[in-house]
Amino acid sequence: MSDSPPEQIRFYLDEHVANAVANGLRNRGIDVVTTAEVGYMGRDDLDIMAFALQENRVIVTQDDDFLTHASGGIAHAGIAYCKPQTRSLKQIIQGLLLIHGVLSPEEMLNHIEFL
Repeated sequence: MSDSPPEQIRFYLDEHVANAVANGLRNRGIDVVTTAEVGYMGRDDLDIMAFALQENRVIVTQDDDFLTHASGGIAHAGIAYCKPQTRSLKQIIQGLLLIHGVLSPEEMLNHIEFL
């Protein structure tokens, strides 16, 4: 891990987020990893938050447990939250593209964006 955060937001997709979202972001040149790719399937949310923070990755999730942890003061590199079954895959991708386009990693630190 480098000492300075990346200049652009990078994403970590929770296991409940469809792979199509990762593919849609990657097709637009955005750095994304998924829970399965990093071997974190079934891992505790706090482990995921620590990993994403260490890697300077904004967590993309539909799991409101992450919101609870964040409100409890657990540090994170940012959370992009989408309530389940409220947005299409296209809308989720568009929301993440907007976050990526207008916010910096520093602005996302310990910040939550709702899609």
